[in-house]
Amino acid sequence: MKAVIITRPGPVEVLEIQERPKPDPGVGQIRVRVRASALNRADLMQREGNYPVPPGVTAEISGMEYSGEVDALGPSATSWKIGDRVMGIVGGGSHAEYLTVHEREAMPVPKALSWEDAAAIPEVFLTAYDALFNRLALRTSETVLIHAVGSGVGTAALQIALVAGATVIGTARTAEKLERAKRLGLEFGIDASRGDWAGQLEAAIGAERVNAVVDLVGGNYLEGNLRVLAVRGRIVLVGLTGGASTPLNMGVLLMKRLTVIGTTLRARPLEEKIALAREFSERIIPLFDAGRLKPVVDCVFPFEAIRAAHELMHSNKTFGKIVLRWD
Repeated sequence: MKAVIITRPGPVEVLEIQERPKPDPGVGQIRVRVRASALNRADLMQREGNYPVPPGVTAEISGMEYSGEVDALGPSATSWKIGDRVMGIVGGGSHAEYLTVHEREAMPVPKALSWEDAAAIPEVFLTAYDALFNRLALRTSETVLIHAVGSGVGTAALQIALVAGATVIGTARTAEKLERAKRLGLEFGIDASRGDWAGQLEAAIGAERVNAVVDLVGGNYLEGNLRVLAVRGRIVLVGLTGGASTPLNMGVLLMKRLTVIGTTLRARPLEEKIALAREFSERIIPLFDAGRLKPVVDCVFPFEAIRAAHELMHSNKTFGKIVLRWD
């Protein structure tokens, strides 16, 4: 099979298309003929040597989500049949023509979606769903602030929160991304490139009116998060594009009785990933079939153009997902 190989840590030039043996499914696994896979920030970090893979996962092939057809069944695998359309997340290895995955981690592709649209769902929508409901326990009529609302996880969290009946405020660093997010239902957008996004928010809706924050930036955004949150507010930290450390005002944390939660999907145990995939399949996938949720794809590259795809993600100019096509 062909695969995108990280030949050594470094810039995009270290990525090469090479041949590798087709993997064989183990007990309870299926093999998937990948038709599309998506690009994530973690793939860039892995290429640079800054994101260790989980134990047992190949480090030379990145990629954490896929869509494709069941190609082979391992021993004791009974949940799927050959030719079934599936999608899902993996610890790595989806930037290849074939991959193996536990049968219970795979999810059905929504009926009307293309391979490219389906590949744009698993990582961002699973992350957003888990962050909003399993970590933040978001409730109807609450106000949620989403940082980097134009990103893959941001656009997913925006849509899911709206379906749940929440009011959504978002930040981005360009007016164009905010306008596109408003077409998805964003209530109020804040251009963080203008500085003091917390002050802009307070001027628009009042002080301490936010109940929950989905933070995909990290860094010095924490200070503003604590400032705008209402009493008993919650923060889930999903990304660190703005940095991994910043001062923490513990006095505000105590006085407002705030909760700060960190989360990641990639390193979770298999059974946790299976439980999340099953819950998501039951509660969220029907919303794609009903047209209430939709994947947001910025652009699609043939897999041979993987270097250009990495460069585009580095530019921070995308809205939604970058997808690789494998057929």
